[in-house]
Amino acid sequence: MTIRWGIVGCGDVCEVKSGPGFAKAPGSALVAVMRRDGAKAADFAKRHGVPRWYDDAEALIDDDGVDAVYIATPPGSHVEVAERVAAAGKPAYVEKPMARSAAECRRMIEAFDAAGVPLFVAYYRRRVPRFEKVRELIEGGALGAVKRVSYTYREHPGESYAVQSTLSDADPSLPWRLQVEHSGGGLIMDMGCHALDLLDHWLGPMRDVTGTARRRGGPYVVEDEVEMTWRTDGGVEGAASLSFFSDEPATDLFRIEGDNATLTVPCFAPGAIELRRAGQADTAAPFERFEVAHPPHIQQPLIESIVTELRGEGACPSTGRTALRTNEVMDAVLSDYYGGRDDAFWSRAETWGG
Repeated sequence: MTIRWGIVGCGDVCEVKSGPGFAKAPGSALVAVMRRDGAKAADFAKRHGVPRWYDDAEALIDDDGVDAVYIATPPGSHVEVAERVAAAGKPAYVEKPMARSAAECRRMIEAFDAAGVPLFVAYYRRRVPRFEKVRELIEGGALGAVKRVSYTYREHPGESYAVQSTLSDADPSLPWRLQVEHSGGGLIMDMGCHALDLLDHWLGPMRDVTGTARRRGGPYVVEDEVEMTWRTDGGVEGAASLSFFSDEPATDLFRIEGDNATLTVPCFAPGAIELRRAGQADTAAPFERFEVAHPPHIQQPLIESIVTELRGEGACPSTGRTALRTNEVMDAVLSDYYGGRDDAFWSRAETWGG
């Protein structure tokens, strides 16, 4: 059985990261794409060898030749499109973050539970070989009992792929990633969520999450810096610090400390996994180093796991329920900044700012 996919929102993320993966995964085919700009949808279809294109999401969702739908629109539209897919009785694969808030995630889960079809989310790092190697080392006992974990991210404002020179969050020239109506918050929603989901995958759900968010500067009104702590059911203590408006040196690093060794690896930047034995200084050598390259289409391994589940041959590790946990963590950290996140907080900018 071949799983025939349709894409709602065939934008930039579909060009290399995800789109080709649907065509190249065994037992999978990409048969239809949709974009509101029909000319761009037609161009994507022509360049990628996709048989059909649409400029209307309903038409693609209702296409009898489409078995499952990949939702690659901004998060602000995820709940609406996902509910339409569920109503059609089809599985969905939704881009991360799953939605703007945990409340919207729960709506989506309820819709798919009621329809009796699965819901998957694009936390594709759960199947990227480099990060699966990290999980293998942890679960194989290379670190001993894990005690602490941290993640640090620092980015200079001039280097941000999302920040542009505009002064108002309502300005249409501001990237959607910095418009709360579309993104649900600042870049922790778009980038930080990947790191938080990996930590959940490696060490288990985060409990007792506390954190703060603030805006240091920049031509937007969303938060651009967060600090947070948590613990896991297994007793691992965690801390994360992310700044997208920093004057410190650029940093991107997980640090996982165990009884026997400490592991470090970047989340976004190229880089090897490094394993140092207990008592060995960070500057000391030798240490174990694992070079694991990313696949050409970084979402393809997760797509393959979805296809195997839909074919009854395996299971995907990134579902609506695992992704909900990541949204719940982000809500806990961002709630004070937005004056709560259980309602349509994106429509009341006067309450933002902590």
